[in-house]
Amino acid sequence: MAKPWTLRERSSVPPQIPPGITDPLAEQTEWTPAAGGGANFRTHKLVVNDTQRMTFVATVGARLFCMVFLLIGLAVTVGIPFSQMHHGKLSFSFDSIFPVAVGMGFAAIGALLLYFGTRPAVFVKRKGFYWKGRKAPDEMFDRRELKHCAELANIHALQIVSESCHSKNGSYRSYELNLVLKDGTRMNVVDHGNLGKLREDTATLSQFLGIPVWDSTQLTPE
Repeated sequence: MAKPWTLRERSSVPPQIPPGITDPLAEQTEWTPAAGGGANFRTHKLVVNDTQRMTFVATVGARLFCMVFLLIGLAVTVGIPFSQMHHGKLSFSFDSIFPVAVGMGFAAIGALLLYFGTRPAVFVKRKGFYWKGRKAPDEMFDRRELKHCAELANIHALQIVSESCHSKNGSYRSYELNLVLKDGTRMNVVDHGNLGKLREDTATLSQFLGIPVWDSTQLTPE
């Protein structure tokens, strides 16, 4: 599922294994972006809850980005009918209904962005699981319903990859943190534009899980 932060064209970096990685599993792992979407700012940060739990949570900037759509939509949806009632001109003509419908659309987009874009990505040792969402695997009737869920024991490495993004306002790079599972498949955790902070968070998570970091960003310009 595409990330909500920006709309842009996507181009992949060459599938090269970074120097110094001799793990045979790296040759079975893809080195192109794992998830569509990205951002030119930091959307998530790693929070150390305790010795057993770490969580990626949405930053204030990411929440404000979502809230802009929601608040604009609500302001238009409520403000126009209120203004018409105040001036005694409330009607159900196309000219009156259309901007309200547009406002409702903006509000709906903002609500979806806020819901999906602020889902936590959680690592808990006592449960032995990683998951993305508001419900833990042991709170689900069938944990297979969780698309982003993996046993910690099945995570082999942490991978950072880069992609070049193009929008109407120019070009930028977005950086993904992916989990590499023991069968070589990957699971995306976060994707944002602050490489320095992503590397810091990945190093902290690497120590927490006791697994290596495979950083391919040294192969591409930042």
